[in-house]
Amino acid sequence: MLNQSPSNVKRITCIGAGPIGGGWAAHFLAQGYQVTSYVHDENEYPALMRLINTAWDSLKQIGLAPNASLDNFSWTTNLAEAVKDAEFIQESIPEVLPLKQALYAKLGELVDDHVVIASSTSGLSMTDIQEQCSTPARTVVAHPFNPPYLLPLVEMIGGKKTSLETVEWTEQFYKCAGKSPLVMKKEIPGFIATRLQEAIWREALHMVANGEATVEQIDQAVVNGPGPRWAMMGPCEIFHVGGGEGGMAYCLDQFGPALKLPWTRLVAPELTQELRDAMVDGSIEMTHGQDFETLSRKMNKGLVEIAKLKKQAS
Repeated sequence: MLNQSPSNVKRITCIGAGPIGGGWAAHFLAQGYQVTSYVHDENEYPALMRLINTAWDSLKQIGLAPNASLDNFSWTTNLAEAVKDAEFIQESIPEVLPLKQALYAKLGELVDDHVVIASSTSGLSMTDIQEQCSTPARTVVAHPFNPPYLLPLVEMIGGKKTSLETVEWTEQFYKCAGKSPLVMKKEIPGFIATRLQEAIWREALHMVANGEATVEQIDQAVVNGPGPRWAMMGPCEIFHVGGGEGGMAYCLDQFGPALKLPWTRLVAPELTQELRDAMVDGSIEMTHGQDFETLSRKMNKGLVEIAKLKKQAS
C-alpha cells in the first residue's frame, strides 16, 4: 500500500549516473526536490556534475521551481545509504537484464515496500526486471526521452506483478513533477516512441548502406521537413491536418495504396563494419568533431526555444 500522496514527495533517489540518470537528477532538482544520486564508482562523479551543470543552464532559462537549488543535491557510492530516506526511486542503470534483476532483488530488501521504484529502461519489460524482487507490486517502467530534463514524455507500464495502484500513483507523481506521463495499454518491446524512432533509424541506415543518402542529408531532410511539424503535432494529427477538409479519411483514401510501394524497409540492414564506419565518420564530419558538451548545449538551446514557443502557441 502506497501511503503517501504523490504531491507530498520531497526526497528522490536516482540510481545511475549516466546521461539518463544524471538528466533525471537535474530535472528533479529543477522541480525543487531533494535528490540523492547513487554512483557506482566515484570516478563517475565529475562527469555527472558536468552533465547536471550543463542541464542547469538550460533549466534556468525555462524556469526553476521556487525552492530549486543545486544545494539540494547529494551523492554516494553506498546503495543502502542512497535509498535510506527515499520517497521515490528512479532507476537508470545499464540495459543488462541480469544486472537490473540483481539490483531490484537488493532494492526489494532495502527499500520500504510503500516506495515506488521506477525503471528508465528503454527496451526491457518490467515483468522480467521484477522477477527476483520480493516486492514487485511497487515496481514500474517509466521510460523518459533524452534529455529527461527538457523532454516531458515518460512512457509508463507495469509488469505482471505491478499493482494498478502503483501505476496510477506514479502517473500522478510525474504530473506533479512536471512530466507528461503516457500510460501504455500493454507491455511491448521498445514502447511507443522508441518504436517510432527506430523505424526512421532503420530506414536511415538502409539509405546510407545503399549509398542513397549521406548522414548529413538524412538529418537535413528531417530538420527542414517533418521535424518542425513534429515539435507541435504528432504524425497522426499532421496527416489529419494534411487531408484538408477531408481530414484523416482523405489521406487514407488518397495515399493508402502508396503504403504498398517500396518506400520503406521494415527489416533492419546488416550492421557491417563498413556501415558502422560510414555512420560514425558521417556523424563526426557533420558535427565538425565537436565534443559531447558542446553538442549537448547546442541541442538544449534549441529545445529550450521550442519549449517556449509551444507554451506561447498552446
